[in-house]
Amino acid sequence: MPQPILVLGASGYIGQHLIAALSQQDHQVRAAARQLSRLQKQQLPGVTCHEVDLSWPEDLPSLLQGVDTLYYLVHSMGEGGDLLAQERQIALNVRDALRDVPVKQVIFLSSLQAKESSESHHLKARQLTGDLLRDAGVPVTELRAGIIVGAGSAAFEVMRDMVYNLPVLTPPRWVRSRTTPIALENLLHYLLELRHQASAAHRVFEAAGPEILSYQQQFKHFMAVSGVHRPLVAIPMPTRLISVWFLQVITSVPPTIAQSLIQGLKHDLLADDATLRQLIPQTLVPFDEAVRRTLREEEKLVNSADWGYSPQAFSRWRPQYGYFPKQAGFSVKTSASLTDLWQVVNQIGGKERYFFGNILWQTRAALDRLMGHRLAKGRPEKALLEVGDQVDSWRVIIAEPNEQLALLFGMKAPGLGRLSFTLTDKGKYRLLDVRAFWHPLGMPGLLYWLLMIPAHLFIFRGMARRIAHLAEQTAHKN
Repeated sequence: MPQPILVLGASGYIGQHLIAALSQQDHQVRAAARQLSRLQKQQLPGVTCHEVDLSWPEDLPSLLQGVDTLYYLVHSMGEGGDLLAQERQIALNVRDALRDVPVKQVIFLSSLQAKESSESHHLKARQLTGDLLRDAGVPVTELRAGIIVGAGSAAFEVMRDMVYNLPVLTPPRWVRSRTTPIALENLLHYLLELRHQASAAHRVFEAAGPEILSYQQQFKHFMAVSGVHRPLVAIPMPTRLISVWFLQVITSVPPTIAQSLIQGLKHDLLADDATLRQLIPQTLVPFDEAVRRTLREEEKLVNSADWGYSPQAFSRWRPQYGYFPKQAGFSVKTSASLTDLWQVVNQIGGKERYFFGNILWQTRAALDRLMGHRLAKGRPEKALLEVGDQVDSWRVIIAEPNEQLALLFGMKAPGLGRLSFTLTDKGKYRLLDVRAFWHPLGMPGLLYWLLMIPAHLFIFRGMARRIAHLAEQTAHKN
């Protein structure tokens, strides 16, 4: 019987694609990460999901039992805090677990390293992680890659957001740095095939696409493929802070990821992939074709569990909408049960209306009516909402009892959005998260979002607290 494969960092961008590919090849896969709800909903054949916090990995030794290959795809780049310390602690924990329960091989997806000294915490963390994993006494194959061209790749999404959202492109000077962008499908092929090329010694490979391009050249190629043309003038940004702020406003890529990305893009990151290509020959996808395929793939993004596979959302999706949504919300801990929370959340649009800031909701609806946009009003006369139900201008697209209620935004605005209520049982308490997700349509959509952020932060905090309070009151009555 084939031995199972363990993927750490399964919920990440590469992890989800790799697990889907392994599942298609009929492998038994243990997918491990802190948040696995999206992966669990896919119910991939041969894949079991395991929630593990690698900062305190009590269950890791048991997951390693009988494993042939461990894919290490863990990355703390989007979590904030001290990236170097977080990456080091996680790598130490995994190293110690591997010493107790060794596997046949570890495949570690890393980043290309700059030839000169770098201040990038992201690049330093990748280097440190590789060193610690090699200290476990298990053969480690480290695969280093630069910019990945695929839906969800941070560097690619920054580029496409800037092209679609700005009338004139004024990127910082780091766009002159050169790299060897690789198509997602080529990178996945290397990751899959390396498992069959096991070695008793540690190895480091570099993965590259067929071209060396500066980020500025990639912008030009992207515009040629997409048909969206913008004047491009690179300007000097005086500080890293301004660059991060600039990206945070223009793109929907999480700011901590954007900051790490900028640090790495200050240097040429060029791969020497001759050894890898000799070991694993494949046809490398040119940059233009990789962009073309990625844009086609992004057209299907709304047809996903995040949107409840809603036909209404699918019909309203536009090519300009990016992979990452803008988001704002608030989470609150509560002693109320999931059942009581679910009962209260389902009252939205009823006697409590929107639980908090109702005058602001009414004002927003009035603005729509002034623009001649006729809005539905009211909600079904039943305790629990179902998919397809209309709540004022909102439509229910997800109704998973005691887990999540999501509504599709129906007011007039340049973009596509949803409002989500997510319930999580944390054992000693329950966590309620109230959050809006927004895919802006160009610059008007960005400006709309920026104008609404103060109201969002105020309203969602009040909504979450009010729902928790009502649920706790219900518990006391019972």
